Amino acid sequence: MALNVALIITGIAIGLLVIYAADVALVEITGDDEGFIPFDHKTRGMGLGLPALILPILAFLISRKHSSKGLGMMIIIAGGLIIFGGLFVMANADPVVAKETGRNVMAESVPLLIAGAIQIGLGILKIKKS
Repeated sequence: MALNVALIITGIAIGLLVIYAADVALVEITGDDEGFIPFDHKTRGMGLGLPALILPILAFLISRKHSSKGLGMMIIIAGGLIIFGGLFVMANADPVVAKETGRNVMAESVPLLIAGAIQIGLGILKIKKS
């Protein structure tokens, strides 16, 4: 039961990350401030990104007594998507816009890289325990 719940919530996290990535890609392609989700980047990050950071870690904790290579791979995928998103933000940051708005791209991206690395580490640990 716990393993099934962990697989479901990790799948939800991956789905949220894919939706988030598609929305950000649309913003980058069109140049608008909004993608198909009618929120600014901060609200989008809190609504889609934050649960996607928390859910795989929660899944690992819920299923710590169960072995599952599939869950480990899903956690690694979620961590990889988070790292990819952080690198994408860093690579596509406009220094002029960041200075005008007061955004610190490094301060926004480094925690994503760390959280993604933690998730990848948990996924590897889950696979090794299997």
